Amino acid sequence: MGVAGGAGELVSEQPGSEFPRAIGKVANRELVANGYTTYESLTKVSAKTLLQIHGVGPKAVRILGEELAAQDKAYAAE
Repeated sequence: MGVAGGAGELVSEQPGSEFPRAIGKVANRELVANGYTTYESLTKVSAKTLLQIHGVGPKAVRILGEELAAQDKAYAAE
């Protein structure tokens, strides 16, 4: 099972990922497949770039952006 994450949501059971389940299984799997497994790794990429990954949509990018903001982090500038 997952463990408690930001905003009281469970993080994914996907090995090596700390992202919330709310982004969806496909988005989580595709982020991991593209080397994005931590919030820190998301600070090195723009939201626009993430949206180009098949399976990662606006909802996932919004949720991850909110989680980054809660950690005083942000996506990279475009």
